Amino acid sequence: MQQADRYDVVIVGGGHNALVAAAYLARAGRTVIVLERLSHVGGAAVSESPWTGVDARLSRYSYLVSLLPRRIIDDLGLRIDLRRRRYSSYTPDPSDPARGVLVDTQDAAATAASFLRTTGDPAEAERFAAFYERLSPLARRLFATVTEPLPRRAAVRALLGDDALWHAVVEAPLGGMLRDSLATDLARGIALTDGLIGTFSSVDDESLRQNRCFLYHVIGGGTGDWDVPVGGMGRISAELERAARDAGAELRTDAEVIALTPDGEVRIAGDQPGTLQARLVLCGAAPSVLDALVAAGGAGPAVGAAAPEGAQVKVNMLLTRLPRLHDDRVAPEAAFAGTFHVNEALTQLDAAHAVAVGGGIPNPLPAEIYCHSLSDPSILGLRLQAQGAQTLTLFGLQVPHRLVAGQNPDAVRSALLEAAQRSLDSVLAEAIADCVSVAPDGSPCVEARTTADLERSLGMPGGDIFHGALSWPWAEDDDPIDSPAARWGVATDHARILLCGSGARRGGAVSGIGGHNAAMAALEMLRG
Repeated sequence: MQQADRYDVVIVGGGHNALVAAAYLARAGRTVIVLERLSHVGGAAVSESPWTGVDARLSRYSYLVSLLPRRIIDDLGLRIDLRRRRYSSYTPDPSDPARGVLVDTQDAAATAASFLRTTGDPAEAERFAAFYERLSPLARRLFATVTEPLPRRAAVRALLGDDALWHAVVEAPLGGMLRDSLATDLARGIALTDGLIGTFSSVDDESLRQNRCFLYHVIGGGTGDWDVPVGGMGRISAELERAARDAGAELRTDAEVIALTPDGEVRIAGDQPGTLQARLVLCGAAPSVLDALVAAGGAGPAVGAAAPEGAQVKVNMLLTRLPRLHDDRVAPEAAFAGTFHVNEALTQLDAAHAVAVGGGIPNPLPAEIYCHSLSDPSILGLRLQAQGAQTLTLFGLQVPHRLVAGQNPDAVRSALLEAAQRSLDSVLAEAIADCVSVAPDGSPCVEARTTADLERSLGMPGGDIFHGALSWPWAEDDDPIDSPAARWGVATDHARILLCGSGARRGGAVSGIGGHNAAMAALEMLRG
């Protein structure tokens, strides 16, 4: 690498957003290079085989898709199959797991019967359906704006045309809306989980962080549906990599960026150390990582980002078969195909938050699980398919990074895994360990990934899957949006450095929105 290596755009980090940005920029004829410190691109959107000798490729980190706009799929010609799940969720009653609520999107009568059987309230199913129907205009109208320049707050409120709904979602803690709309602790908890994925909060938190998380979870695709990517999350990243390469982008792995400057100088370690010069730099890493890189370049912090804090534990399993349920009126194939809520009634979620605030691991640990292989058997080898094996993904909530930071990583991982298994066992008719497959070396096919593991393996500070606090997907009425970077929600304190990852406004989840919007801003700036 020579000192004179110059590009229109250098992209720091090779996650899915970086690949989206690279594809758009290269298709527009710009010279662009992606620099990734790992040996592969994709970031958290990867499919991997955690167990040696076991032919199963799991979505090891991120695992469902909702926020990826059709515009990006069509613009980049992505050949991906997102499979809609018939069963939205199954939620056993924590006090009596022999009954549970199964939300069947194709059978409203069966859904109503399960609500009645579980809650004893003949009107709760109707309330539950009305709750999400009320949110549907918000989803349709707001999601259409995420690949456009930032609208103003007042414009979004006017677009929604429902001041009561706006107040309930945007201006008051989520708890008020849930209590007004739903009568049972169980139904309220099902809804609240959308506000707590990767977010440490309670239902009445005045910061409204739970509201912002909830908003992103219910607007995806304009419907709020969360779909299974056929082939796993790695298939999405593979298609984005293909699109970027086909467009002419250069992708360089084993290339760790160690410093950058506001004038576009990027210093690299790794197999090909040296310096690149860019007209613009796009950063797909967290804003706090960008701060450190700019400081290392001698210019001080770039955006003054607060330290991120993730709030989850992820457990991946391979099962020989699905476990039995206490509820004999629900087939395991239905219960595990959607989101299976474990100890996630509203009071349980808030109690778990209080325990974690006090420094303890919640017991029971709220969690949700689902079986990718029921919707997409292709992630398993043919022998495993024939044997009836299934994958199981568990996502534990209310586990802030503060519980694991500075602790012995093996000990805290073991404690969280034990808590997750104990919680799951409490709603099953048999211990999950009895269904776990064994690898050729005799070890169980189970792995837990803590926030510390994400920080170490993915360079994700605090294990925060959103790279920091989520923001509302609009500009405030008095925000300055007089530059391309500001208009697209990707600005930093440095004019030639843009955010293109989950830390951008409207970033978070596997959406490509941060990459698309950074590319749009960059193209405007490069034409100027």
